[in-house]
Amino acid sequence: DRRMSARLPSAAPAIVWFRDDLRLEDNPALNAAAASGRPLLCLYVHDETAGGSRPLGGAARWWLHGSLAALDASLTRTGGGLAILRGAAAEIVPAIVRETAAEAVFWNRRYDAPGRETDARLKATLRDAGVRAESFNGHLLWEPWTVTSRAGAPFRVFAAFWRAVRQLGEPPRPEPAPAALRCHAVPESVRARCVGLGDLALEPSSPDWAGGLREAWGRGEAAGRARLVEFVDAGLEDYAAARDRPGESATSRLSPYLRFGNLSARQVWHAATAQASGKFLEELGWREFSYHLLYHHPDLACRNLQPQFDAMPWRSDGTALRAWQRGLTGYPIVDAGMRELWATGWMHNRVRMIAASFLAKHLLIDWREGEAWFWNTLVDADPANNPASWQWVAGSGTDAAPYFRIFNPVLQGERFDPDGRYVRRWVPELAALPSQTIHQPWADTGRPLGRTYPSPIVDHGKARRRALAAWQAIRVAAAQPPDEL
Repeated sequence: DRRMSARLPSAAPAIVWFRDDLRLEDNPALNAAAASGRPLLCLYVHDETAGGSRPLGGAARWWLHGSLAALDASLTRTGGGLAILRGAAAEIVPAIVRETAAEAVFWNRRYDAPGRETDARLKATLRDAGVRAESFNGHLLWEPWTVTSRAGAPFRVFAAFWRAVRQLGEPPRPEPAPAALRCHAVPESVRARCVGLGDLALEPSSPDWAGGLREAWGRGEAAGRARLVEFVDAGLEDYAAARDRPGESATSRLSPYLRFGNLSARQVWHAATAQASGKFLEELGWREFSYHLLYHHPDLACRNLQPQFDAMPWRSDGTALRAWQRGLTGYPIVDAGMRELWATGWMHNRVRMIAASFLAKHLLIDWREGEAWFWNTLVDADPANNPASWQWVAGSGTDAAPYFRIFNPVLQGERFDPDGRYVRRWVPELAALPSQTIHQPWADTGRPLGRTYPSPIVDHGKARRRALAAWQAIRVAAAQPPDEL
């Protein structure tokens, strides 16, 4: 085998390849690289080539910019910095190894199919060239292939999955950041390949639609640690009782920090176990289960996990889809959620379920349309959680909510936003309505609809009957022998 380059035993660096792990604390790849005793060269490769992972949506790109800036600042304080490159990682990383005569490359694993394939090929290429290539679990509590049924099969039901992982014992405790980082000077040949963070054009400029996101969030590792401390100290105790109330600040809002690895799942888990919050730990379990599904079903974002839903007579209705996207459906709890999403890049989890159910069942629009919209507008758009949650709501996934369970958006609003606080914040044209009618403004006889707030774009009763008829039709079709279809 032809070696990539001659080795420089004393000065040759170890490369740390950052991806969805943009932090210094509890970063196994970084810790292993530091423990190697070699000077470190820290890389980030922005890969949007055809062979790369799914390109990020607009809100996630905005978050990525802030996370990279924060990571670069942290590394700079140690005497180094983050080398940012753009292009196909499968080509760039080996090229940097050759140009620096690097002895080793360390990274934390990803779990989408394109990312796994790229990493496997790259690891083989490096090792064949005599370069140490090591990958680590820096993103999950348990690796997907380590959690199986007694028969050795992957799980399809969350309750069984959760029992199994709880029997594995506690996940490892998080590790501190390396006490000191010895950084390698970036060679001129590598520097010539680098781009500035601004060159990636991750943040919007014309128009700049991110003002609401900037008001709502601090990005990066330090902001994530601060949010975790705040939640554990002030929100975790009441989490189980208040988590479904969108008008209250009762959820963790840690999801984007976990998505981009500003925090590790281990950091969050062990901070929460100190307060003995079983319900919150279970929500971390749902994140793990989503990655379990993604690992075993790589086309999670585009294929129904229950094949009978391939025959679902989804409607093509661009007008209704746009009304849903813009928060103009005429159902206040749905519209409040969609407007919160557009303004802040985030939506309360209970309202995510209501809004998703409305699209897939009231409007009978393919869940993939909604998944794509959330992918573009959520700062926490995640390759596992986003499609797994959409399939759960639509009834097409594993362990999914039954399709016949159709949320009534009026009753959901009255139950979980009883005083209308959430709706008043995000649908200000209804702010003057009393709590008794704010979730069904058409019942307020003194306030005609259509001028400042739309009438419902679909009648709940009729939409429910239509959805149930469609579901019954695919059940009947699935029961027929192939020659009768």
